[in-house]
Amino acid sequence: MTTSSPLPDPVVRAPAPTPGSGGLVDRHGRTATDLRVSLTDRCNLRCTYCMPPEGLQWLPKVEQLTDDEVVRLVRIGVEHLGIEEVRFTGGEPLLRPGLTGIVAATTALTPRPEVSLTTNAIGLSRMAPALAAAGLDRLNVSLDTLDRDRFRQLTHRDRLADVLAGLKAAKDAGLTPVKVNAVLLRGINEDDAVPLLEYCLEHGYELRFIEQMPLDAHQAWTRGEMVTAEDILAKLTAAHTLVPDVEERGAAPAERWLVDGTDLTVGVIASVTRSFCGACDRTRLTADGQIRNCLFAREESDLRTALREGASDQELADRWRIATLTKLPGHGIDDPSFLQPSRPMSAIGG
Repeated sequence: MTTSSPLPDPVVRAPAPTPGSGGLVDRHGRTATDLRVSLTDRCNLRCTYCMPPEGLQWLPKVEQLTDDEVVRLVRIGVEHLGIEEVRFTGGEPLLRPGLTGIVAATTALTPRPEVSLTTNAIGLSRMAPALAAAGLDRLNVSLDTLDRDRFRQLTHRDRLADVLAGLKAAKDAGLTPVKVNAVLLRGINEDDAVPLLEYCLEHGYELRFIEQMPLDAHQAWTRGEMVTAEDILAKLTAAHTLVPDVEERGAAPAERWLVDGTDLTVGVIASVTRSFCGACDRTRLTADGQIRNCLFAREESDLRTALREGASDQELADRWRIATLTKLPGHGIDDPSFLQPSRPMSAIGG
């Protein structure tokens, strides 16, 4: 049997700062200390819950932030705005030619942030040592099935072996804990829940199941077809004993469970059915230099234009602070007026 642990109440902090000082505080008392940076909207997979088989119209290169621009904005976040964690995402960040240099510049900042990466792991077997040498702390790998045919069905690419090799290379390079993110789709890979858990337990990876979110490019998501957190837990508890982890969750998105009386865990990120917006500590920077307060936001704040017109670090920091004040109390998926954002996940960054 499983029981749901209560979600954390938001921690109310100081009111919004005056221009020129303070961190990224919104009107609901939350402070953003976790920065997600999308380095590209391109990807070498075509996951069915993200984009169509033919791909999307990619951002023109001139609209994307350069390596130096990315590093400058990350530095402003760390030095002026209290950012403590930086996660590089995509699309697929391993496709960014200057990735290792961006990571090295970020890990050299003072105070040093925790630096991680979300990837599909294609090419990771080659790049893991260089990323470790650049100072990357850890990474998350997206993997929704261990069945080769099903992987090809889900991603329109026959690259499962490359992903598994990338996972091993990350662990060998010391990029731990290696976390695996899995999305289950009704009627496609629901039966992969237990095999994925057992594979991760065997290899020392930390598995996190994520509820499918309304961020697909073709906007075909429906809540009624979604595999929920309760569905996932029912699958897992049919084969394993799960006990809620009593460790403080804080702003972490995953509810964690101890498996079979050990200290090994599995997590479930119930982004839709048990949202954790009240404790959100994230801010997002897109590959084209827009600030987003939420994955589901329909509004963005442009930093790229000001940056390229010569704005100072302080001016850019103030723009970021002002953008944070517009953050809504929640994603609003349950509201009848909810509309998916115009950008799909690949163009936002996970």
